[in-house]
Amino acid sequence: MKVLAINGSHRKGSTLLLLQEALKELEGFETEVISLCDYVLEYCKVCNACKRNGGVCVVKDGYEEIAAKMKEADAIIIGSPVYFGSITGMLKTLFDRSRTLRVNWELKDKVCAAIAVGATKHGGQEHTLQAIHAWALIHGMILVADSDPTAHFGCAAVAKQVDDRFEIDEWGLKTARSVGKRVREVLNLIKGRA
Repeated sequence: MKVLAINGSHRKGSTLLLLQEALKELEGFETEVISLCDYVLEYCKVCNACKRNGGVCVVKDGYEEIAAKMKEADAIIIGSPVYFGSITGMLKTLFDRSRTLRVNWELKDKVCAAIAVGATKHGGQEHTLQAIHAWALIHGMILVADSDPTAHFGCAAVAKQVDDRFEIDEWGLKTARSVGKRVREVLNLIKGRA
């Protein structure tokens, strides 16, 4: 089974570290992390060409590769830092462009989980998680949070950058691992593995 982790940050920092932490709980699964900062993504223009073309976008950029990876995955873990109380603009662009995948419900019944990281406690992490949840629900995905220890809606971490490294709160690291564990549990239930 394949699990794709998507780093919605404009850089490779604490969000990437948290996604990697979640993937540690998915030993035995095929896992991959991609960072949106490695791709060029144009905005969705709502031209409706994807609806007329059976889900094919007329804009040719990095989205095509990301969409193919999302279609191949059994589960997707989305991570985003908090930017002014919500997801990053780059992640919102990916979400908008994923309209192509909804034309034929290509993400339906895939497992989805969310990770958010902010600079302070109660710094917008839950709003960021809700934006990711909304995207998953719009696609008909199976939304999971975490289990024990719990942050209720997924991983909500606090991080600060110190020189060239990131200090992530211990609770955030635990809930990132818990998200990975829950994704594993649900995938195993769905696929009939104990």
